[in-house]
Amino acid sequence: MSLDLFLGIYAGLLGLVVGSYLNVVIHRLPRHQPTVVERSRCPHCGKAIRPWHNIPLIGYLILGGRCYDCRKTIHWRYPVVEGLVGILFFLCYRNWHASLAALAAAALCALLVALATIDLEHFMLPDRLTLPGIVLGLLLQPWLPWTSLPAAFAGVMLGAGLVLLAGGTWRILYGRWGMGFGDAKLLAMIGAFLGWQGVLVALALGSLLGALTAAVGALAGRITWGSRLPFGAFLAAGALAALFGATTWLDAYLGLATP
Repeated sequence: MSLDLFLGIYAGLLGLVVGSYLNVVIHRLPRHQPTVVERSRCPHCGKAIRPWHNIPLIGYLILGGRCYDCRKTIHWRYPVVEGLVGILFFLCYRNWHASLAALAAAALCALLVALATIDLEHFMLPDRLTLPGIVLGLLLQPWLPWTSLPAAFAGVMLGAGLVLLAGGTWRILYGRWGMGFGDAKLLAMIGAFLGWQGVLVALALGSLLGALTAAVGALAGRITWGSRLPFGAFLAAGALAALFGATTWLDAYLGLATP
C-alpha cells in the first residue's frame, strides 16, 4: 500500500470519528445540552452507550440498528453522518493532500454536515456553529489556495447581504420573512471559507435543489405554499459542490450569463 493511499484511508477513518462526535453535536446542541463532558447515551432509555458499541459504523452494525438495552431503533442518521463525513475527509485529502488547506476543507465539511442535519431536523442553524465558522474561515484564508482574504471578506458581506435582501423582499411582498437570519450567517460562513465565488455557486445550486425539492413535494402532496423548507441544508449541499468543484462550478455558472 502506498503512503498516499494509506494517508487517504487514515483521513477517511478520522472522518468517521469526527462524524460520530458530530452526531452528538447534532442531537444535543439544539437541546442546549453539553456536547463534550457527558458520555453518549441512548436518546430513548438514557442508558450509557458501551464503548465498543460506539465505534463508528461498526457499532451500528453490531447492534443491528437497535439500542442494546431498550431495543428501540437507532435513527439511520447516525451511520449516514459518520459515513458521509468519512467520505468527505477522504476527498479533502485526495484534493489537497497533507496540507492546511485539506484541514480547512475538512473543518468546513464538518460544519456544513452538522448545520445541514440540524436544519433538516429542527429548522435552525445555531450561532454556536456559524459564527465561529465565519471567524475560522477568515483566519485560515492566508493558507487557502482557492480564494483570497479580500474575496473572503467580500463573500461574508455578499452572503449575508443576499439572504437578507431576499428575505426582506419576501416580507414586503408576502408579509413574512422568506429566509431566516440563520441562512444569512450560514452563507456568510460559506463566503468566509470559499470567497464570493463560492457564495454564488452555493446559492445557485442550493436554490435549484430547494426548488426541485419543493416541486417534487408539491406534486406528492407533501408540501404546500406555507410549508417550511430547510434552505440551510440546500445551501450546505451547494457549498460542498463549490468546495470540491473549485473553479469548474463557477466557470460553468458564470458562463450561463455570458453571451
